[in-house]
Amino acid sequence: MDVVGDLLARDRRSRDIALVTADGRERTYHDLITNAYKAANVLRYLGAREGSTVAVEPTPRLHTTLAFLGAAGLGAAVRFDPDAGIAAGDRVVLVDVADEERTDPAPGTNLAVFDGPPERAETTHWEQDLWSENPGMPPSSVESTDPLVRDADRDVSHADVLSAAASVIEAHDIDEETRVVLRGSFATVGAVTAGIVAPLAAGGTVVLTDPSGTDGDARGDLAVVAEGQETAPEARSVPVADVFR
Repeated sequence: MDVVGDLLARDRRSRDIALVTADGRERTYHDLITNAYKAANVLRYLGAREGSTVAVEPTPRLHTTLAFLGAAGLGAAVRFDPDAGIAAGDRVVLVDVADEERTDPAPGTNLAVFDGPPERAETTHWEQDLWSENPGMPPSSVESTDPLVRDADRDVSHADVLSAAASVIEAHDIDEETRVVLRGSFATVGAVTAGIVAPLAAGGTVVLTDPSGTDGDARGDLAVVAEGQETAPEARSVPVADVFR
């Protein structure tokens, strides 16, 4: 794999479980990849392209995961900080509908909300557009050196994320039978790399949890833990701070 969009290759669309959301709902690789194509088309309609930036709410949810994968396929960088995205004039900002009222983008930034219909006419209803979109990845040209994640103080490329994900896979024996539980948010590139990219690259299962702690009985083989988090129900864990040093 050269770029993270390679995770979305059509021949990877199987009935194996790719993602489990915090409420316990499962998505197959076929479902996840097809809906990532749809997410890419929504983002493209909103103006995301190679070289642009999409700011996404960092809570690990189905729609924030799809936005990350869709943007990666387009060649747009992702910033998991909507407030910083507003300040920077990012092309698209995606937040929970509950945050629409306090999110005020400047001209040139398109706002989309998920988890319900927006109040403002100019705000995009993410789910409505997603489910009606074309289930095919739009054309794009993405290089391995292009930025994938805009972290707090740096840009991290597709190549760097894939290399770090490969190291996580090797160090923790992740394969198609492994359930990797993300016990934190998408706020750091290490969490996205170890919690999303690594298990998907290995053909395993991503298990998302609610950072507030209301994640039910979600369990797995390996936990990706946030900085300062000392314990997890899983016997094995990888601290996000160890993924990129």
